[in-house]
This record gives sequence, structure tokens and C-alpha cells, in this order.
Amino acid sequence: MLTKKQIQNIANETTLANHLSDSDLLEFCVLANDSYRSGSPIVTDENYDFIFIPELQKRMPKHPFLQKIESESEGFSDEKIKLPEKMLSTDKAYTWGEIEKWLERISKFSEEINVQLSEIQIKGTAKLDGFAGYDDGKRLYTRGDGNKGSDISRVFQRGLGILNDSERGQGPGEIVVKRSYFEDHLSNDFEYPRNFQASLIKEKELDKFARDAIDAKAALFVPFKQLPFWKGNIDEFKNQFLDIVIKLEGGVDFDIDGVVFEIVNPELKEFMGSNRKFHRWQIAYKENKEKAQVKVISVTAQVGRTGKITPVAELEPTQLSGATIYRATGHHYGLVKEQGLGAGSIIELTRSGMVIPKINKVLKTAEVDIPLNCPSCNSLLIWDSDFLMCSNDNDCPDQVVGKMIYFFRILGNNDGFGHATIQKLYDEGIRQVSDIYLLNIDELVSMGFGEKTSQNLINQLQRSRQESIEDWRFLAAFGVHRLGMGNCENLLKNYSIDEVFSLSIASIAEIDGFAELTAEVIFDGLLSIKSQYEVLVSGGFELEKTILITDEDTSSNPFYSKKIVFTGTMNQPRSDLEKQAKSLGIKVSKSVSSKTDFLIIGENVGQSKMNKAKNNGVEILSESEYLKKLNI
Repeated sequence: MLTKKQIQNIANETTLANHLSDSDLLEFCVLANDSYRSGSPIVTDENYDFIFIPELQKRMPKHPFLQKIESESEGFSDEKIKLPEKMLSTDKAYTWGEIEKWLERISKFSEEINVQLSEIQIKGTAKLDGFAGYDDGKRLYTRGDGNKGSDISRVFQRGLGILNDSERGQGPGEIVVKRSYFEDHLSNDFEYPRNFQASLIKEKELDKFARDAIDAKAALFVPFKQLPFWKGNIDEFKNQFLDIVIKLEGGVDFDIDGVVFEIVNPELKEFMGSNRKFHRWQIAYKENKEKAQVKVISVTAQVGRTGKITPVAELEPTQLSGATIYRATGHHYGLVKEQGLGAGSIIELTRSGMVIPKINKVLKTAEVDIPLNCPSCNSLLIWDSDFLMCSNDNDCPDQVVGKMIYFFRILGNNDGFGHATIQKLYDEGIRQVSDIYLLNIDELVSMGFGEKTSQNLINQLQRSRQESIEDWRFLAAFGVHRLGMGNCENLLKNYSIDEVFSLSIASIAEIDGFAELTAEVIFDGLLSIKSQYEVLVSGGFELEKTILITDEDTSSNPFYSKKIVFTGTMNQPRSDLEKQAKSLGIKVSKSVSSKTDFLIIGENVGQSKMNKAKNNGVEILSESEYLKKLNI
């Protein structure tokens, strides 16, 4: 656990994010998020967004902390209530290039449902920096985890007003304080508006500052529907983008955190949908304009768990966006050769986007140094396209350590097994994850861990065995090439986890989404982890089995192996219908095509899908007709 001094050093950037162990980085990010949500931030928004979170994403892209909704402040009632509708986080873009990619995705989705680009409307509003809530007219909920929140209706009972004196029940919004009021009346007593805003929603009695702000109608619940907005078509959006951003950012008297853009067209929004964290039809733009010209001191090689050699540019210390930058990734050695990145070269550096910091381009080239041998095991390196690779998979120290770290990171149901712990275990002769699970307290103590730490590590190993985890996540944790979490889930929908180790290349290639070359790589990878898998599962793991789409009892339903599309407003959540259909061996698609067998319709169906279904001879059924045929 981080000490107060360590937290202070990280927050002040005396200790750099890329020098932290995985577990310390994760702990600091969780702490920084919690402190921000509770109204007492320990780092600036910019450093959290541009340094710590990108570093965590680089190391642990699939960690549950990054996949879940960032819940609002703690300190509310333990009782959680289901929100009237999901309140997801908003995906972020930091450059115009990322906005263009969002527009490209919109274009692809619109083509699939025959919506003309000229018909698409985009709406923009300021992104408020307050406490997110949902007002259904009866209750005001915190955002919580996006599905369930706490009831904080007491804020209205205390007299909190609504922007423009509008009515209750307008859905999502934020509790904020006017910027002008904060500067005139509160800035001497509160460091940030969030420090003050937190006092408005706590269960404790309101203090004088909060009562005065409510009486002055400076503290408000702002429904997003009440915000000033811009609306126009895609061409107008492209041509006026910066002007729109400037106008929206200056159009409200509240602290803001960028600008939110979203699609207006209901049918397109519904079709684009969401992932577990973000709506695909919405994005927040947060601009970071700072750049610097920096001299490269040297380029060093680092080895990843897959054997890929990554060049890292060691830089002259440079202040950029309030942080001192010492290092930046060169991505791969193909780029090093192409760009002339070496000791003495001058680069243009930015802190924007999701890889922080980022080398935009090499302004002055230098002689490059391409390593011949692996810096970890001294094996001869080989080229694979643009990548330098170490093929000593089983004995390269950095690869072995990296694979063990990856396992615990993907499992995500344990603490304490970051880089420092795994490195120490490696130094003591541990080479496989299965060896770690066989350790006892005495062995850990003999390796130099304290007695309390040893007990905690054993407790965490037991916890990871006993806490339920999806079988596809467990399989993905072994890090087989081409078997990320999505492919693992697809594989286990067709074969049980115990069956996959006896599959032939041909059987894998027959699964929808797996090409023959991919199947060959997966076959070899499964073979290489089979013994470790058997040792681990024999010790007991609580695995949630993926529902097989080939279960015998599913083939009798009339839609088995048919391709169907759900559209319109259903009597039950469409996600539930889709999940149920997949479990019955039905292929669910989002768009109607000549390969679609059935279109299942609810209320308020878009005409374009109906027309496309009729033109392609697709059978159209109501929700009740569909369920009747299933005998449900």
C-alpha cells in the first residue's frame, strides 16, 4: 500500500508514472479517481487524463478499472438503486484526427442502415465538470457504476435549484456551482469547485457555504437538455469545428472539461449502440495544444512478454503541460530506421491522445543503433516485418516475467502481484504462474517477503481461486497469441474450455471469425499452455462457463443457426433478447442484409430497416410472434 509520502511524490511528479510498479500505478489511479469524485483531487484533471490513465492503459488495457464506469463520490447510502437508464462514461478524443476517426465510424454504421450522410445531425454541448446524476422526477440518483446509483433526492429537499428554473424529471445532468460565484465567494475557502460541490450532496447537514450558494441559485442541478447547444450536419461540423468548440466552451458559467458531441438521429444512435463503458454515438473532445522540440539522449531497447523489442527514447528533461517528460516510446524499430531516431536527434513531442507522451515526428535525424541481441537474454534478434523480436520465448527473463504479470493483470481479481513482486519471485526461481499458486507462507518468507506480506499474497491467491471469473477471461490470461478476450469468448461459445485443447487446426478454422493462419497460431499456442492450464485448474478455480451455441437443446428451436435482427422498442431490454438468442444458437446481427433470415420488430421501427427487409425477402415477425415460435 502506498504511503502518504509516496502518494505526494507521485502527485508532485517527483516519482514518475512510468517508474511505478503496476500495482502502485493502479492503486494511485484508483486513489486519484476516488479523491476527484469525492471533491478533493490530488492531481490535476490534465495529469490524470494525459499521464496516469494512458500509462495504465498501456500496461493493463483490459483491467476492470479501465472498463468500468468511473462512479461518482463515495459516502452515500450502501443501498444501490437501478437507474432508469444506463449512465455510461464518455469516450474521449484529444486531436482532430481522433474526431475524424469517430466520423469515419459513423459513416460506416450509417451505410449499413442506409442513412445518408447528409441526413445525419450532430449536437454539441459543454462537458460540465460536476457530479453526474439522473433525475426521473421522483428521485435524483448518483451515476454509481452506470447501472445502479444512490438516492440523493435530499439535495432538492434542501432547496437545490434547476438551471433556468425548469421542471424536474429531465433525465441526466450534473450538480455544479457557477464559476463566477465560486471565484467571488468560495475560492478563499475551497481549492477547487469539486471540493465545494461535494458538500452539497453528502448526507451530513449543509454548512453555511452550501446554504448561501443554494439561496443565491449559484449551486444548481443542470439537466443536459437545458445547456446551450450547437446542432448541424456533418459538413457544417467539419468546417466549423474549432469555432464550435470555442463557442460552447465559453457559453456557460460553470467549470467544464471539454465539449461533448453526439449523433441526434434516433435510428443511427440505436444501431451504433454502446460497449461496456461508452456510447459509440458520443464523444468528448479535450484539446491539448502543447508541443515541444526535445533532444534525444539515447534510445534503449525493452522486451515485452511476446518477445517484441520496443525502442524507448531517453530525453533531455522537458516541461510539457505541467509535467517533466524524460522518456517516450519509439513504437518499433522499423520506425527508428525509417525516421532516423537515435542519440542526438531532435523530436517534436506532444502530450495528447492515448499514448503519452507521443513522438509526432523526428525533426533532426541521427545515426540509429539497432540492437543485434536481446537486452534481457542476449539471444540473437530476428526481424518480423517492422518488428525486432526475441524468439527465446521460454527462457528470456523479461518475457517470462511479463507473461506472469499479464496473467494476474487480466484475471483482475487479485492484488499484490505487480512487477516488483513477480520480479522478486522470478529471482527466487519461479518461472510459471502455476508455480506461484503452489507456494506457501514459509516459502514466501524464505524468499525475503515479510510475514504479513506473505500472508496477504497467499490470501490474494486464494481469493483469485474462489471469486467467480468468466472462463474466457481465464483462458485469455495465458496470453496466447491471437487469443485476446474477444476471440476467447468466441472460441468458448463453440467449444467448452476443456475441449479446446484437443481441437484440430481445421476445427478452429471452421469457427466464424477465425481464418486458417489464425487457427494455426492458436493451435500452437494452446498446445504450449496446456500443461500449465491443467496444473492450475486441478487446484480449483471458480469458472463461469460460457453458454455454448451448439448445445443439443438449442437445435430444436425454429431459429437455430438463423441470422436475425432486432429493431424498435421491445417489451423487454433488447440486450436481454439478444443474449437469450445467442444462447439458443441464433446468429444476431445489427443490420439487415440479403443474408438476414428474420427481422424481429417492436414499436417505433425505422422505415429503412423495414424497406431493406422487404427488398431482400426477409421474414418480418413481431416480438410476440417471435417469442411464441420459441415457446417462451
